[in-house]
Amino acid sequence: MSSIRPRPRPRWSALSEWASIAAVPFWTSGSFILPLSHLTSRTRTTTTTTTTTAGLLALATLLILTTASRAQPFLDKLDDALFFQSRNGFIRSDFSGLLDLEGYYIDQRPPGLLFGNDHFFNPRLSLFLDTRIGPHLYSLVQARVDRGFDPRARVRSARFDEYLLRWTPFEDARLNVQAGKFATVLGAWVPRHDSWNNPFINAPLPYEHMTTVNDAAVVASGQILVNRRAIADNKPAWLPVLWGPAYATGGSLFGQLGNFDYAFELKNAAPSSRPTQWDAHDRGFDHTTVAARAGWRPNAAWNLGASLSEGAYLNQRTVTPAGTSAGDFRQTVFGQDISYARHGWQLWVEVIESRFEVPNVGNADSLAYFVEAKRKLGANHFVAVRWNQMFFGDVPTATVPQPWDNDVWRVDTAFGWRVTQHLQGKVQYSLSRQRGALQQGEQLLAAQVTMKF
Repeated sequence: MSSIRPRPRPRWSALSEWASIAAVPFWTSGSFILPLSHLTSRTRTTTTTTTTTAGLLALATLLILTTASRAQPFLDKLDDALFFQSRNGFIRSDFSGLLDLEGYYIDQRPPGLLFGNDHFFNPRLSLFLDTRIGPHLYSLVQARVDRGFDPRARVRSARFDEYLLRWTPFEDARLNVQAGKFATVLGAWVPRHDSWNNPFINAPLPYEHMTTVNDAAVVASGQILVNRRAIADNKPAWLPVLWGPAYATGGSLFGQLGNFDYAFELKNAAPSSRPTQWDAHDRGFDHTTVAARAGWRPNAAWNLGASLSEGAYLNQRTVTPAGTSAGDFRQTVFGQDISYARHGWQLWVEVIESRFEVPNVGNADSLAYFVEAKRKLGANHFVAVRWNQMFFGDVPTATVPQPWDNDVWRVDTAFGWRVTQHLQGKVQYSLSRQRGALQQGEQLLAAQVTMKF
């Protein structure tokens, strides 16, 4: 740490200038609501309003990109100044952040972990404090101000999403011991889930598709669970297989041994648990979840991994059948992942099998996968496409076994433009289809501008 060159201290005038830049999108937030109704059959009046709003969106987005790109020299200075370091370099803290501005158009009920019932604008400010104390101790704190952990889950929200302390006893990366609240070790998408590294605006299908399994109450029979296929997602009550990065609380051991890496964790909640269950003071450690991942890098281009998780998924206060408790009903997740990178190409594949032990029903099994490809177009542009699919197994009903949810597929396409090292823009279009008459968010059009500092 002592070899790190000290950087100049920030000036208040610079911070004031950055605040004025960051405030522009909030002052023009009305322009980010994106009802592009010409994609569906709407009235002529609605279409006229839609065209006007879309034009305002384009102008506001252009204003943000232009303003922020002109601020490149200032952002470079700010990036070099947001740190604290002791005189001998033994302690160093670096402050950074992401400001995301998103607009969503949904032609029906929002899919996945998008909440509400119409088009909307979603601002998000994420702040990170990384601290190193000598060569062996590291801590991270992530705070966020937004409209809920998932877009529009709440009107407004401010909270700590991550806080952890890590001890590295050796000089190399063979062993790390970590405790706190942090992302799950499952899968290979989580390490690249933030808006700067994710080529898309939303998560892959296994990490956000809402199933008909719930955690706060039990169903009386498999038939009732099957009947939920015909109704819209009850997002305050139902669960996905994986709730995004799943920032549950606990401890982990991880490291790297040559071409192999490993990770083990003990958490207070299953990977499907909702964000209100992740903090230790909201959900204790009466029913813990164990997870592990092993990876192998045969060369610089390839990375192969396998993950496993097992733990209780029901809310600890859920009333279960006589003679049982919430801890008796488990969720088991098994995943495999492959990634490849060479020249301007990147490829990711994940397959995730899940089993919920549902009271009064039995095993509710599912299989999900996605294939994602990203291609750089020169130094500053990229395109990406992602194919997602999810299948559901049968459960007993009053007549014959039936799938407990509707099979679904979705294709995501995105175009990204990294204007500078501090500014990035993305546009995404997704098309999905569920088996059955009920559809949710068949078309999703979204735009995102991210400022990194």
